[in-house]
Amino acid sequence: MDHKEGAYKVRDLSLADKGRKRIEWAESRMPVLMQLREKYSDSKPFDGYKISGCLHVTKETAVLVETLQACGAEVAWSGCNPLSTQDDIAAALANGGTEIYAWHGLDTEDFYWCIERTIDKPPHLTLDDGADLIFTVHSEHKDMAEHIIGGSEETTTGVHRLRAMDNDGKLLYPVYAVNDAETKWDFDNVYGTGQSTIDGILRATSTLIAGKNFVIAGYGHCGRGVATRAKGMGANTIVTEVRPAMALKATLDGHQVMSMDKAAEVGDIFVTATGMKDVIRGHHFVKMKDGAIVSNTGHYDVELNLEELRDIATDAREVRENNREYTLDNGKRIYILADGRLVNLAAAEGHPSEVMDMSFANQFRAHLDLVQRHESEEPLEDHVYDIPQEMDDEIARIKLHTMGIEIDDLSQDQETYATDYSAGT
Repeated sequence: MDHKEGAYKVRDLSLADKGRKRIEWAESRMPVLMQLREKYSDSKPFDGYKISGCLHVTKETAVLVETLQACGAEVAWSGCNPLSTQDDIAAALANGGTEIYAWHGLDTEDFYWCIERTIDKPPHLTLDDGADLIFTVHSEHKDMAEHIIGGSEETTTGVHRLRAMDNDGKLLYPVYAVNDAETKWDFDNVYGTGQSTIDGILRATSTLIAGKNFVIAGYGHCGRGVATRAKGMGANTIVTEVRPAMALKATLDGHQVMSMDKAAEVGDIFVTATGMKDVIRGHHFVKMKDGAIVSNTGHYDVELNLEELRDIATDAREVRENNREYTLDNGKRIYILADGRLVNLAAAEGHPSEVMDMSFANQFRAHLDLVQRHESEEPLEDHVYDIPQEMDDEIARIKLHTMGIEIDDLSQDQETYATDYSAGT
């Protein structure tokens, strides 16, 4: 392990050249973020501000980190999942001078050690995916919150928990719910999760998708993306849900809908995308076919109850990278991918650069807004906030422009008509 106290701790600094090439590839596929870098690199609006980040260490994340740095920010970073850090990217960032503490295969103690190192010097802003950094500040360093002018949260699970904290009056600084921006939610979650989850399953199994019974637990944005991609590859898609409206949407979108108890008996491939614990439990594993493949694409590893699986297993072995075979006492074999961690990042590279371009542009703009409000002495109160519509529209418009796509504008007369409640038929 390469470790320089106070500067970085990564797996292997000799991987830096490989990581740098991958970062440059991502830059070529992230025109919105690169435009923001070009626009603000001279004025350096983040000069004098420290941003502590806890987010998957991927090539796309590296583009965000280096964009924040190019615009004046001091950055300290850790990974937000024990298995999602790409060691060559971490090495490239460390080699380029970024303060980073991240390597693939962290245990729980090391995971929180890395987070703690990013706030040894208190930050002005926090940037999260899963809210572990925010929760660490709130639980272990409440006095530090007075120094923090705001933060942002990248994923659905984190936003849900932060809104609960906000409702209880426990949030100590304002946080932008980047996940809920239209240019994040409807693209990153749907198209990004859909493609990258299939990518992770294929890398870990090399299995055929066509003709398989493919079970997706949860039909939110992420589950819908996975179901759409699996169906497009020829799978017989089955959705399980707890929300009636979502189950109805899945039905009308052409997927079978049933309980997990029934799906467990017929599924060949399973993906959980709910953000809820114990979606697949021991009694489900017992019902599964011999050879069933089970994975999770939610942020936390609690959706598959692997403790109950181990209780009914007589043997476990890794049969290929990110693929562990459990033999049950009934003789059936169940294959768990990435030990129940989010399969798209633990077994693959995460979302394609093109969708992360918009998500990370939202992160950049959210932090720019927090800084500008702080400097104009008009800070936000301590609540969770949606990304403003005009910011969302700006990012979408830039993205369209980089794709060579033009759209129409409403005329003044049309804008007037849209809100003219006196207009009849």
